[in-house]
Amino acid sequence: MRTDIEKTLLDKICDLSAMKARVAAWKKEGKRVVFTNGVFDLLHIGHITYMAKASELGDKLVIGLNSDASVKRIKGDSRPVNDQDNRAALLAALFFVDGVVLFGEDTPIKVIATLLPDVLVKGADYAIENIVGGKEVIANGGEVKTIDLVEGYSSTSIIQKIRKQTT
Repeated sequence: MRTDIEKTLLDKICDLSAMKARVAAWKKEGKRVVFTNGVFDLLHIGHITYMAKASELGDKLVIGLNSDASVKRIKGDSRPVNDQDNRAALLAALFFVDGVVLFGEDTPIKVIATLLPDVLVKGADYAIENIVGGKEVIANGGEVKTIDLVEGYSSTSIIQKIRKQTT
């Protein structure tokens, strides 16, 4: 039997078709939908700060999460450290995250073009004109924003630190 907490977490995680319907319903209610994406392998304060700031740009925050296969192609065979189900559950547990959708491609272009969020957000290490899906969101009347990252935090650097300490 699932607990209420487990049900709430699982309700936030859905496939692209279900997320499209959910986003459409939110927009019909006049909600402003924000989208960002990433691997979110080892959740850290940089991730939390970034997503919390992203959530402040609208009413609903949807996270596009790279699948395990996608992460391996992008980051190498040693990644991800945490599998997609665990990463999705951790993101869903955050009170400011309203939805999590997994994608298996190397970029979230299909997800963004399907959902057409009101606001597309990436870290300030990206130039707005280079953000995947930005053109599609802008063409649909939305906007693309960047958020400053917390210096010194990345999953890659945490993994390297752990590896250094264990060798």
